[in-house]
Amino acid sequence: QVQLVESGGGLAQPGGSLRLSCAASGSSFNVMGWYRQAPGKQRELVASITRGGSTNYADSVKGRFTISRDNAKNTVYLQMDSLKPEDTAVYYCNAPRFNFGSRSDYWGQGTQVTVSS
Repeated sequence: QVQLVESGGGLAQPGGSLRLSCAASGSSFNVMGWYRQAPGKQRELVASITRGGSTNYADSVKGRFTISRDNAKNTVYLQMDSLKPEDTAVYYCNAPRFNFGSRSDYWGQGTQVTVSS
């Protein structure tokens, strides 16, 4: 059974930093990533990373967030620096699986990130 267990998050001041972690169990994935969903908005991709280390970022977080992974630990991280109030959202770890052209997604339980003074 696949599980994605997140940790980190919480409250930060504008300009501050937080670090999220997501440990996968039950399987390993070529791609892992982070999404976020703010109240009243659709869930959006924040960043993703392949097993080989190729990364992809949303324009809104480029230069501020860094995604990384430890393949030996089956864990993905999201270092969030220079946080802004608009980064406030529930952040979800994601691991997609592709099979014969179709995609299925595994999700973590979500962790709240609040940026406020």
